[in-house]
Amino acid sequence: MTGHQDPGPGGLATGSVRDAKLDRDGATISYSVCAAVGGQAAGGPAPLLLTHGYGASAAMWQGNLAALSTGRTVITWDICGHGRTSSPADPARYSEACSVADMAAVLNACGTPRAVVGGLSLGGYLSLAFWLRHPDRVAALILCDTGPGFRRDEPRGQWNARALARADALERRGAEALTSSPEVPSTGQNLRGLALAARGILTQRDARVLESLPRITVPVLVVVGANDTPFRAAADYMASKIPGATLAVLDNAGHAANLDQPAAFNEAVLGFLATLPSVAHG
Repeated sequence: MTGHQDPGPGGLATGSVRDAKLDRDGATISYSVCAAVGGQAAGGPAPLLLTHGYGASAAMWQGNLAALSTGRTVITWDICGHGRTSSPADPARYSEACSVADMAAVLNACGTPRAVVGGLSLGGYLSLAFWLRHPDRVAALILCDTGPGFRRDEPRGQWNARALARADALERRGAEALTSSPEVPSTGQNLRGLALAARGILTQRDARVLESLPRITVPVLVVVGANDTPFRAAADYMASKIPGATLAVLDNAGHAANLDQPAAFNEAVLGFLATLPSVAHG
């Protein structure tokens, strides 16, 4: 993705996309900045940071960028082991803590001390984890087709067993083990990186994120596809536990609600963003 207009202030034209790389702790993180259509004045809307789901990449947001960047810069990035981000051999590089630190590093590289932070599935969970670690850097949260984790050890263990089985299947069967969800590309994947990410990032250790929900003080939008059966209950739970949260259920949408119903998704997100106060972002 590249821009096609003459550069504006800071070298990036409004409505264009700049791809960049960030070397951090043994990984090369790929991210993109979609400049606000119409420009973004100092003290205007906080930029939007979007994180993709497991097995996907920043490309899953491509159909939403034109709408979501109206008056607001949108930053997307690839989690370690995904997309154009590298896949280090060290398993220690794949963790919730490293992913949250990568998100902070991307915002730093963009000169963004505070952002609206959102994501889908694993990206939504990491957005909650980011708020827990950096509450002062979050202007609002957008949680799409995701869950906050588990309070009890038994369901968490079942989730982790499925994640580990997925990693094993990727190593045994290759691309055949990829899910058919529309946000997951069927080719061009680093399967070793995805296996490491399943073991280290997709698995969960405790209930910290879930238990933090009642303490969230920023505006929150919870989005879920009406047909995303595994995450409907989680969406309802988050909307009930987070003070003042807004719930948007999108008809005729599954787990990748932004791809299944992009117009409805964009409308829900833009409606939510329109309610947020302008904050100093630079």
